[in-house]
Amino acid sequence: MRYLKIHTLEKGWCDKDEILLHAAFQLLVDFIEQEKPDKIVDWNVDELYEKTWKEIKLLYSWWKKKRPARKNPLDDKKIKHPPLKFEKIPGSDLSRMVEPDKKKYANYYRALEEYWKLEQKWEEEDQCNLHRLIDIRKFLWT
Repeated sequence: MRYLKIHTLEKGWCDKDEILLHAAFQLLVDFIEQEKPDKIVDWNVDELYEKTWKEIKLLYSWWKKKRPARKNPLDDKKIKHPPLKFEKIPGSDLSRMVEPDKKKYANYYRALEEYWKLEQKWEEEDQCNLHRLIDIRKFLWT
């Protein structure tokens, strides 16, 4: 039986869409780092192989270098995060969250807005690169 150890996922719960992305790219990483295709396969045999080898290296570099370098604006230590406060609902055992002062935490809300835009861009980039990887999967053998 074979197991795939996914090194880029932290312990704990992870949604399947994220596992799928990380598993696919872990296979690419294992292919490059363990099978060493640059030493076994003649990637100059024809134009298709040359183009595919370039794509493999680009995707590997994106996964190993560019993607991990993404910066979440909410991680900026200078930004004061609003506290999570709750208040009792009169006549009930329930509580509701108290909306923080948006003026007092304006930098946080600007960073949050920026993060939402970046998250959408990153999701599109992940999806595009996963498709690119699937397109070359038949070349991932040695």
